[in-house]
Amino acid sequence: MRTTTAPVIRLKNYTPPAYTITHVDMDVSLAAEDTVVTTTMKVVRQAGTPTSAPLVLDGDELSLDGLWINGDKADDANYSTTPVELKIHRLPETAAFDVTIRTRLAPVKNTKLMGLYQSSGVFCTQCEAEGFRRITYFLDRPDVLAVYKVRLEADKATCPILLANGNPGEAGELPDGRHFAVWHDPHPKPSYLFAMVGGDLDVLSDTFTTASGRHVDLNIYVETGKAAQAAYAMDALKRSMVWDELEYGCEYDLEVFNIVAVSDFNMGAMENKGLNVFNDKYVLADADLATDADFANIEAIIAHEYFHNWTGNRITCRDWFQLCLKEGLTVYRDQEFSADQRSRAVQRIQQVRWLKSGQFPEDAGPLAHPVRPSAYKEINNFYTATVYQKGAELVRMIATLIGPEAYRAGTDLYFERHDGEAAVVEDFLKCFEDAAGVDLSQFARWYEQAGTPNVDVEEEWDAGSCKYTLVLRQHTPPTPGQQSKKLVPIPVRFGLMGSDGSDIEPRTRSSAVKDDVIVLTRRETKVTFTGLKTKPTPSLLRGFSAPVKLNFAETQASRLFRAEHDSDLFNRWEALDGYGLSLLSDDATGGSSFTEKDREAFVLALCKTALDDSIEPQFRANALSLPNEMAVARNIGKNVDPAIVQQSRSALLKSIGRQLGKRGLDLMTKLDTDPNADDLAASGERALKYSLLPFLLVSGVEGAHNLAQSQFVQAKTMTDRMGALSAIVHFSGDEVMSEQCLEAFYDRYEDNDLVLNTWFTLQAMVPNAAGLERFERLLDHPKFSLNNPNRARSLLGPFAANNPTAFYANGAKGATLFAQQIMTLDDKNPQIAARLLTVISSYRVFKAPISDAVTEALRTIRAKEPLSIDVQEIVDSLLS
Repeated sequence: MRTTTAPVIRLKNYTPPAYTITHVDMDVSLAAEDTVVTTTMKVVRQAGTPTSAPLVLDGDELSLDGLWINGDKADDANYSTTPVELKIHRLPETAAFDVTIRTRLAPVKNTKLMGLYQSSGVFCTQCEAEGFRRITYFLDRPDVLAVYKVRLEADKATCPILLANGNPGEAGELPDGRHFAVWHDPHPKPSYLFAMVGGDLDVLSDTFTTASGRHVDLNIYVETGKAAQAAYAMDALKRSMVWDELEYGCEYDLEVFNIVAVSDFNMGAMENKGLNVFNDKYVLADADLATDADFANIEAIIAHEYFHNWTGNRITCRDWFQLCLKEGLTVYRDQEFSADQRSRAVQRIQQVRWLKSGQFPEDAGPLAHPVRPSAYKEINNFYTATVYQKGAELVRMIATLIGPEAYRAGTDLYFERHDGEAAVVEDFLKCFEDAAGVDLSQFARWYEQAGTPNVDVEEEWDAGSCKYTLVLRQHTPPTPGQQSKKLVPIPVRFGLMGSDGSDIEPRTRSSAVKDDVIVLTRRETKVTFTGLKTKPTPSLLRGFSAPVKLNFAETQASRLFRAEHDSDLFNRWEALDGYGLSLLSDDATGGSSFTEKDREAFVLALCKTALDDSIEPQFRANALSLPNEMAVARNIGKNVDPAIVQQSRSALLKSIGRQLGKRGLDLMTKLDTDPNADDLAASGERALKYSLLPFLLVSGVEGAHNLAQSQFVQAKTMTDRMGALSAIVHFSGDEVMSEQCLEAFYDRYEDNDLVLNTWFTLQAMVPNAAGLERFERLLDHPKFSLNNPNRARSLLGPFAANNPTAFYANGAKGATLFAQQIMTLDDKNPQIAARLLTVISSYRVFKAPISDAVTEALRTIRAKEPLSIDVQEIVDSLLS
């Protein structure tokens, strides 16, 4: 456990290393209790570094077992060591020399799951961000790039598979039932991309031929007996490889590409060069075990990690402040891949949903930070929605501002200039400046300041001259540590709609308008359109062209008009979603902005969309997904009573359900698709079916309960089974049926950990005091364990993040129980404890008795001794 104090690392203090490492030879003898790691590194003194300067290597809970310099055992007086540092004095005067270090590790005891650990008998590594220093003392920083050669040996009976980065080399038998394998990675890489795996695993194998004709062996290693469940992941991998060649000109560059799926993993996946390690949640799937949403996630994450081969591996980060350089770009790339594989409009809706539910609250709360942070204590705390999702939005804006051809030219130039380098954000932006002939210096501010910009819009219509004017003003609210904000360029994609709903093409002389985009660069931008016959209806921020909050006093009639006619499908959804959010917020605060007629108009419009066969089913399913209680609470912003929010939402659900009535029930029956159909149309119909069911259940439509139960009992796929079960547990009001179905689901899947996680998550969302009681019981369930990150996340995360009526029921009990779990988890796995703690960052929007209870729980955590830096940094921010 680290100490409870840590220095603040600042971007402005970056200095290049005094020494670098160019080659690493590792010999690893794997054993659960006593793994021996012998590492020989070629160290090079950088120009300007005096020969008297010591070599200082990073460590974390390490014990040195041997040290040699150029093959000679080091004199004890020439070095000093602690668990976190090895400092070597009196080095050779030559510019380059060898340092050999031997360490001993106990992987089976490594509950932090960083460095080398053992998961279900499989040896596995996780080195990002600073895990390699838990294997050996090293210059564990991303700007030190070396070529690695790794020799692994282990007991052959328990570890028949031995893998590391790069291409396979020599392999053979050893005495006493052991064997060895050698791997060589010819591409220089930072230590965070190092990986090795040893275990008894099944494999699904395939091949791929690159555009230039190179042969690549593809292997996905999984738990014994589960190779068939990796088939979809393999298909997604091959499609990703083709897409990256076509869209970015990026070919794979090794002889093999290996993926290993393990059950204990702190992240979703890791892009280690040539040896991706995945949380098995994002690899294993078949129709009986995974929902359609699970398949989509597997496709996206497989693509994301593969795309890192160039945007992250071949070009890496100079320092951890540049994390968005690899993650934001790669998220944008995987988003575009998914959009090409699926419905582009639906994918964009889902991306913006995640952005608004995860990143916008981060920007608006105590954890706000820039896409490129300027300081941190624990880098693991900055694997955030801001770095990933907002980082992707910045890349999307660049593509919007300069156009697709210049964007592709810019990425080509980026790969050409910086292949094999550790780059910074400025390098990235300069490539687009040079490719497009533009100045992105103002755009760079997006990387430097936190907060979600607001765009306030006013409209003016001059009937006499037939002129229509839009006035757009930008401002960004203060965030912790940044009270004053600079102006940023904001691309607002737009359209003007005529009275029949079609787009019209007015004239404008404004230099702020380029094609269908208004680019805001000043505090106020005014655009006047001429050549109009009647006042148009504006459709603003189409496709969510910038990560901003749009404030426009649009009439409810205008919103519903856009919901029916807008040619931009994203904005059709946004019109309905925004209407619903405003309506629910108004109801929950006792406002009077919406009349009963407004409510009826919304219900009718939503039901019309849901029942419209001319619209793709997946879009209709998204339209029916009303803003959740936390979204409403955040929109209200202060003094929120979660019970009142829940009551308002339940009332709206009932109104919609009554309006859908028998037509909704008939549509559900029609949508009973072939369970073996796995195409996008079939998955869209399943999504629509189970989006309709909650409305029908909560409003008591005749036949809905029987249909829900029969759907669950007769389900042939996990999508059907989970869709029906979720609706029954959360919306049927039938306690007996809910318990019977939950028990049947558990009996069927109690030995499948991945599926059982969904069983925990489902119950974590049961509302009110009954949900709190259920949560407390589940903490003592024999299948619940904090040792597995997936299981901890499956229960603690949804309960604290998205179930306010349960979390805040009975005073402080929910917050207290959650805090106790965080403190216990902090002793086992601080990284997961800290990430789970961030989900309550919006607690201050609730009324004082509730927010006070959370404050006290946070103070209890802060008083814990010892407390990890990971958790300390988060709790200090939440209390500030």
